Amino acid sequence: MSDTYDIIVIGAGPGGYVAAIRAAQLGFKVAVVDRQHLGGICLNWGCIPTKALLRSAEIYNYMHEAKNFGLSVKDANFDIKAIIERSRGVAKRLNGGVELLLRKNKVDVIWGEASIESVGVVKVSPSDRAAPPKGALGVGTYKTKNIIIATGARPRVLPGLEPDKNLIWTYYEAMVPEKLPKSLIVMGSGAIGIEFASFYNTMGTEVTVVEVLPQILPVEDAEIAAFARKAYEKQGLRIMTRAKVVSVQKGADSITATIEEANGTTRQITAEKLISAVGVVPNTENLGLEKLGVTVERGIIKTDGRGATNVPGIYAIGDVAGAPMLAHKAEHEGVICVETIKGMETEPMDRNKIPGCTYSSPQIASVGLTEAKAMEAGYDIRVGRFPFLGNGKAIALGEPEGLVKTIFDRQTGALLGAHMVGAEVTELIQGFIVAMSLEATEEDLMHIIFPHPTLSEMMHESVMDAYGRVIHM
Repeated sequence: MSDTYDIIVIGAGPGGYVAAIRAAQLGFKVAVVDRQHLGGICLNWGCIPTKALLRSAEIYNYMHEAKNFGLSVKDANFDIKAIIERSRGVAKRLNGGVELLLRKNKVDVIWGEASIESVGVVKVSPSDRAAPPKGALGVGTYKTKNIIIATGARPRVLPGLEPDKNLIWTYYEAMVPEKLPKSLIVMGSGAIGIEFASFYNTMGTEVTVVEVLPQILPVEDAEIAAFARKAYEKQGLRIMTRAKVVSVQKGADSITATIEEANGTTRQITAEKLISAVGVVPNTENLGLEKLGVTVERGIIKTDGRGATNVPGIYAIGDVAGAPMLAHKAEHEGVICVETIKGMETEPMDRNKIPGCTYSSPQIASVGLTEAKAMEAGYDIRVGRFPFLGNGKAIALGEPEGLVKTIFDRQTGALLGAHMVGAEVTELIQGFIVAMSLEATEEDLMHIIFPHPTLSEMMHESVMDAYGRVIHM
């Protein structure tokens, strides 16, 4: 161990620990600093534990539909404490896995609150989040040739709607409820809001989603979002768009939200809890960026697409480097950044090829341009669609509701975007990402043999539909 490194990474989330491991693979002496836990928000309080919760909800839903599969389940019920315990156990297991990976790759872990004293100098102070493990590196000053900032993000807080851990929750409290609320307001219909709405609705909570924009899942293709909305409402979700929570009144064990609609009228909705899911903000405060002259705009560190900031020797990846604030984007940025530092030939991240996934029921997955964005960009487009209802595997699975949509440049045949809603689409989307990355045209995709019976056949059919060659519809 040493207090001098080639690279120090500040933040051990998906971007940070992946960057550290890749740097170690390339022969750098590396340390990663974190104030609380390895794996960051994603592994401990986001991506992973929420998927564990949603899996429990999915199975619970299947139990209620058992008769549709010729099965019998009596007195289907659940233990919310056991569900939470499983979710936390999954996070703990993977947290330990990150620790083993860092140790295997000889990456030093320094525990504490990091700030940048000057270019090449990182100061680590005691953290109020967690005590360092016994014998671990901690408080001190460390020297390095390169600093990579990967400090992630935290829930956005709106004035007057500050979370109190009791009646107003963020995703932290929403993942570990002591008991299931009978009613719930979810403020925001992005991936985080919709996933929690889906989980609680499936488990029997009366859920109202409030979204200020005209459509839920605002970054998704409008047709896909509309399809998803119908499915959610069919399941019992109450959805209000063009509406915003303007104030709340707290009671002893409930909260009343005053909601303003697009026409200016207001209404009040009372629920046991309210989840604030109105996005996240980067953790760029207290790092010393201002005194170093690092360019920061609206909390986001400006980079050149390969992680470099305007100050030599200082890099930024992940949420602090801007949208989309997704774990897989952070990981990829980390690899590009480290390989650039090594002097390898790299390409700037193509944000158009970053997939987005929402793990609700039904799932949503997408990559590339929406139909509206493609038209705004001036493309002459072909659009293909194929419904789950026309796919044998979907029918056999009892999952007939869904849609696969593809968007092509009419002139070149280039795949501009792919958008899906339905069972397991978060697994299917990677096929289209690979196709886009390899610059596959519609001809390439139409000549690929897809296995039968699989859900992936719908991807093939959607491509063929865009060119008037669909078979099973």
